[in-house]
Amino acid sequence: MTTVLVVDDEPIVRDVVTRYLERDGHTILTADSGDTARGLIEGESPSLVVLDVMLPGETDGLALCRWIRATSDLPVILLTARGDEADRIVGLELGADDYVTKPFSPRELASRVKTVLRRARPSTPPRERITLGSLVLDAARREARRDGKALRLTAREFELLWFLASNPNRVFSRDQLMARVWGYSSALDTGTVTVHVRRLREKLEDDASRPELIETVWGVGYRLRA
Repeated sequence: MTTVLVVDDEPIVRDVVTRYLERDGHTILTADSGDTARGLIEGESPSLVVLDVMLPGETDGLALCRWIRATSDLPVILLTARGDEADRIVGLELGADDYVTKPFSPRELASRVKTVLRRARPSTPPRERITLGSLVLDAARREARRDGKALRLTAREFELLWFLASNPNRVFSRDQLMARVWGYSSALDTGTVTVHVRRLREKLEDDASRPELIETVWGVGYRLRA
C-alpha cells in the first residue's frame, strides 16, 4: 500500500484530494505547511508528495521541493495556479516529476498520481548496459557515467536518458516522449519534456548551450546522437 502526502494550506483542497486518492487505495497524510510536511517526510517516508507551491511561512512549496530533491528521489507532483508558469518551470527545474494547475480535476490528479507512482516503482531492470562513446548507462544499478564520472540524475532524468540512448539517432517529438517516458497518452503541455532535456544537458554536456549529445531537431523534437 502506498502513502501519499498532500500538502496544501486550503482544507477543502486537502479534503477533496484525500477522498479521491483514498478511493484508489492510498493511505493519506496531510500537512498545511512546509515545515509540517518536512517532519512527515522524515518520520513517515511517504511514497509520493502532492505539493502546493503557495504555502504560508518561510518554507513554501518550491523550497520544500528543493529540499526533497537534495535528499531523495521521492516523487513530487506540484499544484500551481494556472497563470504561474514561472513557478511550474522552476518546480520542474528543481526536480518535480509533474504538475497540475489549479483549479484542477480531482480525477486528473488521481490519474497523475497513479502514473507517477507506476513510473517511480522500480521494476526488475534488465542487467544491461548502454555505451555510447564516453557515456555509459547501467540499467540494473540505474547509474549513468560520462568520462568515468558518475552523473547525479533523478529517476525521471535517467529514464529519459535511457530511452533516448536505447534509440540513438532517432528523433522523438515531445508528445512521443511524454507517452513513452512519462506514460501519458496525451498531454496538453509538454513543457516538462523541455525542462528535463535542459537539465540533462546541464549534467551531460561540456557546454549545455551547444549540446553535442542531445540534439534539438527544430520543429520535430530531440535525439541522442550516437
